[in-house]
Amino acid sequence: MGRREQMAEEIIKLMDKPKRIRNMGIVAHIDHGKTTLSDNILAGAGMISEDLAGQQLYLDSDELEQSRGITIDAANVSMVHEYKNDHFLINMIDTPGHVDFGGDVTRAMRAVDGVIVVVCAVEGIMPQTETVLRQALKEHVKPTLFINKADRLINELKLTPEAMQKRFVKIIANFNKIIKNMAPKEFKDKWQVRVEDGSVAFGSAYNQWAINVPRMQESGITFKDIIEYNVQGRQKELSNKAKVHEVILDMVISHLPTPNIAQKYRIPNIWHGDAKSNQSLAMVNCDPKGKLAMMVTDLSIDPQAGEVATGRIFSGTIKKSKEVYMMNSKSKTRTQQVGVYFGPERMATEYVVSGNIAMVTGLKNVRAGETVTEVENPIEPFEEMSYTSEPVVTVAVEAKNMRDLPKLIEVLHIIAREDPTIRVQIDEETGEHLLSGMGELHLDVIAYRIQEKGVPIDVSPPIVVYRETVGDTSPEIEGKSPNKHNKFYFVVEPIDKSVFDSLISGDINTSRLKGKELGKAFVVAGMNKKDARGIVEVYENNILTNVTKGIQYLNEVMGLIKEGFHEAVDNGPLAKEKVFGLKVKLTDSKLHEDAIHRGPAQVIPATRDAIRESMMQARAHILEPKQKVFIHAPLDYMGAATREIQSRRGQIIDMQQKEDMNIIEASCPIAEMFGFAGDIRSATEGRALWTTEFIGFEKLPEELQEGLIRNIKKRKGLFTKV
Repeated sequence: MGRREQMAEEIIKLMDKPKRIRNMGIVAHIDHGKTTLSDNILAGAGMISEDLAGQQLYLDSDELEQSRGITIDAANVSMVHEYKNDHFLINMIDTPGHVDFGGDVTRAMRAVDGVIVVVCAVEGIMPQTETVLRQALKEHVKPTLFINKADRLINELKLTPEAMQKRFVKIIANFNKIIKNMAPKEFKDKWQVRVEDGSVAFGSAYNQWAINVPRMQESGITFKDIIEYNVQGRQKELSNKAKVHEVILDMVISHLPTPNIAQKYRIPNIWHGDAKSNQSLAMVNCDPKGKLAMMVTDLSIDPQAGEVATGRIFSGTIKKSKEVYMMNSKSKTRTQQVGVYFGPERMATEYVVSGNIAMVTGLKNVRAGETVTEVENPIEPFEEMSYTSEPVVTVAVEAKNMRDLPKLIEVLHIIAREDPTIRVQIDEETGEHLLSGMGELHLDVIAYRIQEKGVPIDVSPPIVVYRETVGDTSPEIEGKSPNKHNKFYFVVEPIDKSVFDSLISGDINTSRLKGKELGKAFVVAGMNKKDARGIVEVYENNILTNVTKGIQYLNEVMGLIKEGFHEAVDNGPLAKEKVFGLKVKLTDSKLHEDAIHRGPAQVIPATRDAIRESMMQARAHILEPKQKVFIHAPLDYMGAATREIQSRRGQIIDMQQKEDMNIIEASCPIAEMFGFAGDIRSATEGRALWTTEFIGFEKLPEELQEGLIRNIKKRKGLFTKV
């Protein structure tokens, strides 16, 4: 029997023993060595050759990942690790590091209970490090820390032991500061990482060694020894004494929680059904005999197998050929295969029990975020996953051959199911198919995959997604229905900053809270009680509130008023861009007594047009998306790097010097960043490293607004008069 077959048997034996299971992710800023570490872990498990570890990039199995040298899709693998004479099942997810694929990280965090955060010893905590750590903590996922590329401090930067120690202390302190600020209240102190307890390791994934205090005590290796091994070029010898996969997986088993422990505090955070119900108890206790509760966290469409769903089973058991119910789509379906992952390969099993990450085929029309349960046991769906960013760049795609149009529509539907961070829509004015994503790279990858699925396409240059909002409070504006029998009166104003920040951050959970509880949450955030009590709809970060009293028939048309509100904020009054941060107050209404005269054709346009006019009276303006830009450049190229920023309407926020490198932090409009990669490379002769992070929308300068609106209208085929 081969190594892989033996492991398969072990996995099956262990999957119903939650105390022997760890569900973990590997997260990092781009190029900090996360996938190299994953390779080494797989090599240690006997799944790939040790000689190829760090070069094979086994989990980057997609052709595009291999050609670009980055992780694009989260990759799953199950393996067995021996620790203190016991065998443990490790369900691991390797996640992307590039900011454009942060949606994959968010979905992976729902499936795991702990993470290894990989941080480069040279660069330290970077923007995406903070983002992925924040994503983990929001999902109540426990972190540990691996400081990678420690050999570079010795061999390249020639740091003294004292300087190295100072560098490590700073990284750990910054890491713990984020935990202190972002972790759930009960874990702010418990989840602090510490060198002395072994929840921090450092090493070189590339050279296949790692060390932490427990391994130092066990092996007798000292800090001085580590420096000597590196200086003398004996890293292979060091690896034999302190293998990176052993140190990291030992740390996973020692410091990350078992599923039956983690689910006790994770379930109340992600599921908001009756806490006293049998279903709740089954999930909290990770009961394999309870009713099935699985959340789909990822989806891929295989040409042979069809929908291949990945998900975390929180209670019950999923079996092959089992009829199940999907709560969000309200449909029955039947599983075909179930099993676990061996990286790009799938291993079918008869069943997978609670506490594990499962592979399932046969879930027809399933989407990421779906709740799967027993047919006879409908349950409250799991809380929707909230993403740290939103689509800010759009391209138009069209089939090169008109006969491929039906197939293009089908493929776009598949793409939207596979990646919830992609928005697909048809421009009603032009008939174009529009794709909105997190950035240029994200859309480039999506375009490649559309063609990979057999549809040659033409892709437009990227278009920036703007937002519309208001700067003031409008007077009361009357909206009349086309038949003149109904009148609605609205006032619009910006949402207060404190309230808006709570809404954006997810502190106000609009999917969970309803009625009075929702109103209370808005009051706590800073909204006045009258407006908060009247909230009837929160949509795309806009609020509709009813502050009227005792108006006859109003409840009967409130659904239509909501639809009018949706239409108004989906297409703002200036350039038909989405509206952002708007509070709409219904202050009065006069309705015809006969229901036939207050139907959709009357109420919806009256509401929509009145809200748009109110916005114009409240100083409507354009918001542009902006991103932080972090540039690492040698001192000699600092001037060239800053000029590139300033030429793009960028603002320098901070500048720091580390050794012979300057670190520039700036903010720039996304619209000005197209072509930046080539330009910064040219300006610094390829010596600069740079990353970006989406930071939200800011008001477009007044002097640019008229011209931008004109250009947007021209592009959309609207009237060009502003």
